[in-house]
Amino acid sequence: MTTQLPGTLITREFRERIVLVGVVLPATVPEHVEANLDELALLVDTAGADVVGRVIQRRDHPDAATFIGRGKAHELATLAEQVDADTVVFDDELTPAQQRNLERLLGRTAIDRTAVILDIFAQNARSPEGKAQVELALLRYRLPRLRGRGLELSQQAGRIGTRGPGETQLEVDRRRLVGRMHRLEVELRGVDRTRALQRRARSRGRHREVVLVGYTNAGKSTLLNRLTGAGVPVENRLFVTLDPRTRQLALPGGETVLVTDTVGFVRKLPHELVQAFRSTLDSVRLADLMVHVVDGAAPDPKTQMDAVHQVLDEIGASSVPELLAVNKADRSCEAARLAASFPGAVCVSAKTGEGNDELVRVIGDRLRMADTVVELAIPWGRGDVLAAVHREGEVVEQHDGEDATRVHVVLDEAGRARFSDFVVHAR
Repeated sequence: MTTQLPGTLITREFRERIVLVGVVLPATVPEHVEANLDELALLVDTAGADVVGRVIQRRDHPDAATFIGRGKAHELATLAEQVDADTVVFDDELTPAQQRNLERLLGRTAIDRTAVILDIFAQNARSPEGKAQVELALLRYRLPRLRGRGLELSQQAGRIGTRGPGETQLEVDRRRLVGRMHRLEVELRGVDRTRALQRRARSRGRHREVVLVGYTNAGKSTLLNRLTGAGVPVENRLFVTLDPRTRQLALPGGETVLVTDTVGFVRKLPHELVQAFRSTLDSVRLADLMVHVVDGAAPDPKTQMDAVHQVLDEIGASSVPELLAVNKADRSCEAARLAASFPGAVCVSAKTGEGNDELVRVIGDRLRMADTVVELAIPWGRGDVLAAVHREGEVVEQHDGEDATRVHVVLDEAGRARFSDFVVHAR
């Protein structure tokens, strides 16, 4: 497999062999650790490697030096040797010191879940903005891990945890790395300003915005295609969508809204990625409605929902109105039961189209519930005002009075201020 990244061409003629490690602490549930390792195995497969073993250890607290303790590290080294593993991946985040100590004891690369997710993002980034965001996240993660690793990183073996934009920068000193991060931040702020201008233009067009959020591989892109005919690429892999895609959707009442597909979330989503993708995720925070797409066929959809809400809290989007869309009704009868347990939720199949008409209807209803309807009295002879009202807002009702045209219209805050001299009533 060949992976093309800025400044590098890495040809991989083998799939890495990986041993997974999970730790059960007093505050964790053993079943959750098993589920996390199952998901980590999917992430490793998406990154292009094979899991050849897994280890679960119980501890009262993480060991400061090696996370799992020196004795367990020696046992892990023996297992890795027996299965001929290239890399050991920990489900929990390792400190730079723990990572260096483990690699000395194991005699092979030791990384954590964060490095795997960053690696997948590095492989999937396509747009200039997406590549810059991933590179910034990679540098923020790798900067504190540079000490004592120059030779290893300079080899650029193309393994998980060493790939991605900016690899050659890892061979230079910390000052140049920090300078590179600063330039990326400036570049992304410029992208953010452009996106803000586009958002203001959309606001002037009075198009309301709906965003699709959810766990990775929940079916958001498939749903966007089904609702809008977007034709965006869809694959049964994690984190295929990194760049937001926006399409128009016509509602039953004739209104047009903008629907945006966003990057999928995952348990233990790296903080570095959330920070780097903050400008992209602003589309969620500023949306009029958030459609939370849930994989109704997942083994534990409620845990996935909790992970999504955790990220939404982190980006300041928890107050955005939420509509639950339980997907994959064609694959599991549990989807309908899950939807029934959440009042107002809709059960759909993005693949077959089942329930999608109902979803569109509910989206329209939820948006209209949030509308502010203003009654205006526009005097005869002020056709210019009447025309402006039709341009600025969504006219719900209009009739002629004795001395004025009475108009019931949906207006945003700016529109209400502009036509304040004609307002009779607002609700």
